[in-house]
Amino acid sequence: MVTIGSVVLGVSDVRRAAAFWTQALDYVPREEAQDDWVVLVPRTGSGVQLALGRSETPVQTRPRVHLDLYARDAADQAAEVERLVGLGADRVAWDLYPADPDFVVLADPDGNRFCVIDTNH
Repeated sequence: MVTIGSVVLGVSDVRRAAAFWTQALDYVPREEAQDDWVVLVPRTGSGVQLALGRSETPVQTRPRVHLDLYARDAADQAAEVERLVGLGADRVAWDLYPADPDFVVLADPDGNRFCVIDTNH
């Protein structure tokens, strides 16, 4: 049986993306970052790796695959959204929000969209 080892994001600037995601997730590079590739791993413990590869393809407005980052509750979600925006993420004006969403859509500095989820919702 296989398992997910890495989630791979295409980015236009690997070093900039690595700087954002290492701070966002408290990850570290598995090896020294290259201009076109880096694999990030959790600083402590185990977990899914995040690989960043240089890509020239455009960012999807409604991506078919994205990351969901989990927050404990609404207060934690709000604090994490503000922290991530402070690191360089942008809020996304998402036109598909339900009436009472448990998620907030953000975009990393490369425009890759991800969600911050209130897991207590």
